[in-house]
Amino acid sequence: MPSPNPFKQALASGQPQIGIWSTLASPLAAELLAGSGFDWILLDAEHSPNDVPLMLAHLQAVEAERQHRTHPVVRPAWNDQVLIKRYLDIGAQTLLIPFVQNADEARAAVSSMRYAPHGVRGMGGSVRASRFGRDSSYVRDAHKELCLLVQVETREALSQIEAIAAVDGVDGIFIGPADLSASMGYPGQPGHPEVRAAIDDAIRRIRAAGKAPGILQVSEERARECLALGALFVAVALDMVLLREAADACAARFRPGQSGGAVARSSY
Repeated sequence: MPSPNPFKQALASGQPQIGIWSTLASPLAAELLAGSGFDWILLDAEHSPNDVPLMLAHLQAVEAERQHRTHPVVRPAWNDQVLIKRYLDIGAQTLLIPFVQNADEARAAVSSMRYAPHGVRGMGGSVRASRFGRDSSYVRDAHKELCLLVQVETREALSQIEAIAAVDGVDGIFIGPADLSASMGYPGQPGHPEVRAAIDDAIRRIRAAGKAPGILQVSEERARECLALGALFVAVALDMVLLREAADACAARFRPGQSGGAVARSSY
């Protein structure tokens, strides 16, 4: 049988999952973060220099940290049938698909996740996901443990939330604050009042439609607000930001004539 997907089970039962975003393209960093106690870790291949072979090393690194059992979520670069197949074959169970604009694109993502006759996922023989062919039930049962999250990150996509949520096979809908702010005419201002209001409304609508809402918010106050509104998978930190801020602050404390320096927090 395919390995159980605790992340999918938690979302289905309404249990909030707290995560961290990883963009450093380092399996060693991913293993370190997996030991911190987060429920999930986003392994990014859209806005970081990761590819399929390196992502395999990420998955192995996260699984090596067994104390906390942090669940890996992989974000491919695009809603692409070939990329989705390759990430599933190396053992990813949960995918976050970027820039899904409507129900048709959501259905395409679902189809890429499933074998025929219910989808178009290519049939691999001895792939890592099936324990190299040892799990004879994988092809039949894989869909039960695979989790599909789709990103809505434009004004147009937000208007399609109910239609996207109605697609069978979509487990959660993630709101992308940065791209959404640009789409709404406020690039680089994800905290703008109109953007915040749109995000709040989207979280409520996703939850009302019976799907799990998700978001990335590095502001603790804002992350807690989103959780209170009903968000179920919330990333509350980003590894590159944590490293940059700690490094900048440390350097500032040791500059000549300075006892310490204020470091502006990034807004994501």
